[in-house]
Amino acid sequence: MLKLIKGISLPALFCFSTFVTANEIEVNMENVLEVGRENQTLSATSQDKIDQTERQTDKIVNEYKVVSKQVEGLKLYNEQKRIQIQAQLDLMDKLDEQLVQVVVIQRQIPPLAQKMLDTLETFISLDTPFRQEERRGRVDLVRSSLSKPKVTASEQVRQVLEAYNIEAEYGRKIDTYEDKLSDGTVVNILVIGRVGMFYQTKDERTSGRWDNETGEWEELSSSYRKPIRDAIRIAKKLAPTDMLLMPVVKGEV
Repeated sequence: MLKLIKGISLPALFCFSTFVTANEIEVNMENVLEVGRENQTLSATSQDKIDQTERQTDKIVNEYKVVSKQVEGLKLYNEQKRIQIQAQLDLMDKLDEQLVQVVVIQRQIPPLAQKMLDTLETFISLDTPFRQEERRGRVDLVRSSLSKPKVTASEQVRQVLEAYNIEAEYGRKIDTYEDKLSDGTVVNILVIGRVGMFYQTKDERTSGRWDNETGEWEELSSSYRKPIRDAIRIAKKLAPTDMLLMPVVKGEV
């Protein structure tokens, strides 16, 4: 074998060495290229992952911003609601206090209304006795209403005040109506506010004035026949309002 090797020439050995080296270089280059391709593939895959991660990160950041704005809005909304709820609680406390006061007032209204009605009844009995039956009937009607359990306190007060208003209205108008004297004579009664009360017979021949001090009718002279007749016509709206000369006792106005 040694002899055989010795028989091979130097150029042949060089060519063989060169051939082997070229093959090795080609293999190494192929490996390098393969590694390069793999690295390129890995690099592209990594870039895709990086891009995908970046997109996900941007999406998360945007969602976080939206949620942050929503949370901020909810904080403001909750703060406003807390203020409103506190205001409502304060109002409820005030209403509770007012309800307690209302209950107390409601308890005081019936006796107050009854007292006011008693005072009105006393006033009517001491006042000039015009339309006595009508006025006392009104008081009795209101009194019967006060005794009904279904009538509310506000309605009781309304009825009593209405009776007072009607009595007050009598003092601001001229009124006339038909009535009878104690002897049965039918007459026209004339009431001028609370200044005076007069009568005149149907034939207009006799006239009189009510005397609160004596509690009786006082007959007047014939000179007052026309003024009383004219006043009755004015009260009946048969004549326009005009100046009247009427007998008034000192201290009645």
